[in-house]
Amino acid sequence: MNNKLLYRPILKLPKTKVEKIMDAMGLGIFLLAILFLIVNWGNIPEEVPGHFNATGEVDRWGSKVEVIILPIIGTFLFMLMSAFEKAPHMHNYPKRINETNAYQFYTQSTRLLNVVKNLCLVMFAFLIVQIVRVSLGDIQSLGLLFLPVFLIILFGVMISGIYKQSKIK
Repeated sequence: MNNKLLYRPILKLPKTKVEKIMDAMGLGIFLLAILFLIVNWGNIPEEVPGHFNATGEVDRWGSKVEVIILPIIGTFLFMLMSAFEKAPHMHNYPKRINETNAYQFYTQSTRLLNVVKNLCLVMFAFLIVQIVRVSLGDIQSLGLLFLPVFLIILFGVMISGIYKQSKIK
């Protein structure tokens, strides 16, 4: 008998306490960064960092209105990824998914998506604050470690999630 699903069951997975805490922390940090931007808006000069190179140094300056793009993108990503968290049957799974392991795959996938979503919010918050600080002359760059640390954390989380998913029978 073929055990492969011709469809994927639609299951409603309630958020765990950890996922709720992660959402509150990620969104809280993001909103605090937006508040920081609003409070400092009048002090920000007309030119702000528009881009940073791999070492965290400013390599393009732009209009201060460009800073608004980060909260818009962060909000859009939060809403989109939150919607996908509620629809785990739409995620990508290996061919071995079946009726008996669908719940495990869905749970693992939504957990991974939740962590990645909140890491992105924290990264956007960090960038908003640092752009304001560079604009005000408080600091000169993002710092040499920003990109490698963020990438190591992000890929570490993703590799861990994929590994856990590979252990599902």
